[in-house]
Amino acid sequence: MIVHNVLDLIHQYGYLFFFLAFSLGPFGIPIPNEVTILTSAVLSRSGFINHWTAYISILIGLLTAITVAYFTGKLFGHKLKNKFSHNKHYLIAESIFRKRGHVAMCIGMFIPVVRYFMPLLIGLSGVHFKKFALITYSSALLWTITFFALGNFFGTPILAMLEDIK
Repeated sequence: MIVHNVLDLIHQYGYLFFFLAFSLGPFGIPIPNEVTILTSAVLSRSGFINHWTAYISILIGLLTAITVAYFTGKLFGHKLKNKFSHNKHYLIAESIFRKRGHVAMCIGMFIPVVRYFMPLLIGLSGVHFKKFALITYSSALLWTITFFALGNFFGTPILAMLEDIK
């Protein structure tokens, strides 16, 4: 069961597990963010883990990942741009970003995979860090609050279902 696996990881690594799951997500950690945040909310609702410590670990992990992606784009932009210049997905993303920059920065946070690719694209495009941080960090805060609240709201029925499966 996923809950028991997550509990084992939390017992082994503490709340560092949540931070690492989110900060290393774009670098190949195969745990979907939505599953992790919903599971942490359900576990905190049930009293297995501390609500605020789990949430803050997740938020800091996500902010770390998107900041690293932004600065990767900023620092290695020219090399990455040359490498991606013929990739149709990159060209589509760049076109959307040019047409709808601020909105794309906000909505991108709510789309899996895009949430980590968009900051890289923003860094490549030369957007100043203050503007990036204001828009993207606000969106990250909204995304994490939304999913954590959903997990808290549906936490009791989900745990009841899991107990019935045992």
